[in-house]
Amino acid sequence: MTGMLKREIGETGIMASAVGLGTWAIGGWMWGGTDDAAAEDAIRAGLDAGITLIDTAPAYGLGHAEAVVGRAMKGRRDQVVLATKCGLVWHTQRGPYFFSQGGLPVHRDLSAAAIRHEVEQSLTRLNTDRIDLYITHWQDPTTPVAETVAALKDLQREGKILAFAASNTTPDHLAAYRAEGGIAAVQEEYSMVERRIEQTHLLACRDAGIAVMGYSVLALGLLSGRIGADRVFAGDDQRQGNPRFSPENRGRVDRVMQVVRPIAADQGASPAQVVIAWTLAQPGLTFALCGARNAQQARENAEAGQLHLAPAEIDAITVAARTHLEPATT
Repeated sequence: MTGMLKREIGETGIMASAVGLGTWAIGGWMWGGTDDAAAEDAIRAGLDAGITLIDTAPAYGLGHAEAVVGRAMKGRRDQVVLATKCGLVWHTQRGPYFFSQGGLPVHRDLSAAAIRHEVEQSLTRLNTDRIDLYITHWQDPTTPVAETVAALKDLQREGKILAFAASNTTPDHLAAYRAEGGIAAVQEEYSMVERRIEQTHLLACRDAGIAVMGYSVLALGLLSGRIGADRVFAGDDQRQGNPRFSPENRGRVDRVMQVVRPIAADQGASPAQVVIAWTLAQPGLTFALCGARNAQQARENAEAGQLHLAPAEIDAITVAARTHLEPATT
C-alpha cells in the first residue's frame, strides 16, 4: 500500500482524500439506529488514518449526523474538507413533499430563502464558520437552477461556503448547473451494481473539470463481502425488503466476490477495500464515499485509499461484474 490518494474537487484547488467518510448511517434513520460514541470514534479514526473528506447532510437524522460530525472534528477542523448539503427541509412545506422522518414531512426546497436558512443551521450544528463544499441534496423542480446557483454564489462571496456541488442529478440538471457556471462537483450513486452514471455523467464531468463523488459504493454493504445469504435486517433498516438484497442478488454478488477474494488475499486487503479501490479506478470517478459506524470500519475504508490494483486485477473484477451483475442493475 502507498499513501492516501488525494484528488482535487473540480478546479477549486481544494484537495481531499479520494476515500471520503459518508455519514448517512451515522444519522441513524433508515439504518436501525446509531451509537453516537462509536460514530464519533469512527470520524476521529478516519482522520487519524488519512481521510480528510467528510460528507454529511441535515437530512441524515434531521440534523443528528451534522451534530455528531461537529463534535467529532472539534479541534481538528483544519484537517477536514467538510461537505454538507441543502435542499431537504422540514422547517417549511414549500416545495414538493419527499418523505417523512421523525413524524415531520420533508420537502425539496432549493429556493434562495431556504438555502439561506439551511446554511446557518448547518454552520451551527457543525460548529464551524465555513463549509468547504455545499451540495444541493435532491433537485427541486419548483425552483429555477438559476435562483439556486445565485444563492450559492452569494454564500461563496460571503465566505460561508468555499465551493458548491449538486447531487442526484439528471443530465438536464447537470447542463443547467453548467450553464450557470461555478459547479465544482456532482455526487451520485455509483457502485458495481449501480453504474448508470457511466453513460450520463462520468465522461461529461471529466471533460468539464467537474469532480464526481460516488456514494453507496459498497451498495449499503452488499459489496462488502460480509453480508451472507442468511443475514436478517431489522424492520427499520432500509435493506429489509430491498430487492437488491434478495437471495438471488446476493448470489450474483458472491460470484463476483469469488474473483475479488483472491485479489484481496494477494494484496493483504479485505474484499471491501478491493471493491473501493476498483471503484476509484473507474474513469471519471473522483471520490468514493464510504460509511463507517465504528473506528475499525473507518480505518479499513481509509486503507482502501492507499491500495493500488494492477491493471489486470481491475480488468478481472470488471469482467466479473459485467458477467454477473449487469442484469441486476436495470
